[in-house]
Amino acid sequence: MTQSTPSQGKLSLIFSVIKKSLRGEEIDYTTGSIRLSVILLAIPMMLEMMMESVFALVDLYFVGHLENSSFAIQTVGLTESVLTIIYSLAIGISMAATAVVARRIGEKDPKAAGKAGMQAILVAIAINLVITFFGVYFGTDILLLMGASPEAAAHGTPFIQIMMGSSIVITLLFLINGIFRGAGNAAIAMKSLWIANISNIILCPIFINGLGPIPAFGLTGAAIATTIGRSIGVAYQLFHLFNGRNMLKITLSCIKPNKELIQNIVKIASPAVLQFVIASCSWIFLAQLVATTGGDNGSAGYQTAMRLMMFFLLPAWGMSNAAATLVGQNLGANEIQRAEDSVLQTAKYNVIYMGLVMLISLLGAELLVAFFTEDPEVRVYAVRAVRIIALGYVFYGIGMVMINAFNGAGDTWTPTKVNLIGFWFFQIPLAYFLAKTLKMGPEGVFIAIPVAETAITVASFILFKRGKWKQVKV
Repeated sequence: MTQSTPSQGKLSLIFSVIKKSLRGEEIDYTTGSIRLSVILLAIPMMLEMMMESVFALVDLYFVGHLENSSFAIQTVGLTESVLTIIYSLAIGISMAATAVVARRIGEKDPKAAGKAGMQAILVAIAINLVITFFGVYFGTDILLLMGASPEAAAHGTPFIQIMMGSSIVITLLFLINGIFRGAGNAAIAMKSLWIANISNIILCPIFINGLGPIPAFGLTGAAIATTIGRSIGVAYQLFHLFNGRNMLKITLSCIKPNKELIQNIVKIASPAVLQFVIASCSWIFLAQLVATTGGDNGSAGYQTAMRLMMFFLLPAWGMSNAAATLVGQNLGANEIQRAEDSVLQTAKYNVIYMGLVMLISLLGAELLVAFFTEDPEVRVYAVRAVRIIALGYVFYGIGMVMINAFNGAGDTWTPTKVNLIGFWFFQIPLAYFLAKTLKMGPEGVFIAIPVAETAITVASFILFKRGKWKQVKV
């Protein structure tokens, strides 16, 4: 009879943990090993966010091989920059939902958790009806305002109209996943993004290049495919939200608007939305600054680099989401020290991940960029941007965990103030000074990004250690 070696036993344990995290087994995250809790939540959350980043990369890959690819890449990039405002709204509301749902789960009140989640959905639907109207009606004007040339704006108008018109789908995809994460069921959130992305990957070449009776829509086809893919993911989420087989207990009474709950969610969500709008508007300003100093090639190169950055950062954001869930649930269970220890453990894992990503970006920038564009002039800008921005990756990783720790506790004002000072009073003036005053052009913008992110992370860590977030009530 053969006996397993220690290494085989360890490998078996690792696979067992991975399987458990992917199955989405409901466990109590307020007791037991903190390390295990972080890993069980982080694996599906990282895979979820990795899939969210794939949306933009799939679009960028296919449209990058179209005729007039410079216009197409610029349109996708500028549209994504504008969509970050919608992402900010979605993430802000989802963070409020995560905080409230996690706190109620920690208090062992699943019915109240389900009711809070449904009220957050009602708020999101009401806001997005307005966004959809303005996004569709002013699509061309938005692209022109972002710095696109008239020709590029005319070429990309149908794309941005469809993407902005589907804002409710984008928001629900983020929000419902935030509800599941707050409940500790990150596996459903992950699977919804996998389903949405697989659909998008299949549909993109069909709608862009045409197949059988389906005509070739070109750039517009990328928007159609992405919207359909996300819609399929939302349908999967709604099925699991209402099937009664998870920790959340949702009844018809949960759907009825509750003024007190809505006010509580808006109170938490408003600064959360604002903190991401502040950051997103900063990115929009930087994109416009690159477009005006580097032209179409500089803009396309920057947008390619930003898509690559988001591809690497979103898994790190996914891991940091584990901190939000653990903080919320442990504060609800009055396990204050465990909440703080969970954040520090998550930050440690994020540093390891982002360190590896930094090395990959520095050493393989040319290969990464070549996958998305064949234009040599665009590549020059993109490679330079990838390498400069990567220098701050380790600090990005820590900063994300700090932001999610504050938000998970319901202390959404602290990271909002940090973002306002860090982005608008430091990053933007620095980028403008380097790009315009010192005439460094797009490279000045690239340099301002890691410098500002590092400063924001240091400030966030200091405020986290002060511990004001531990006293917040939601």
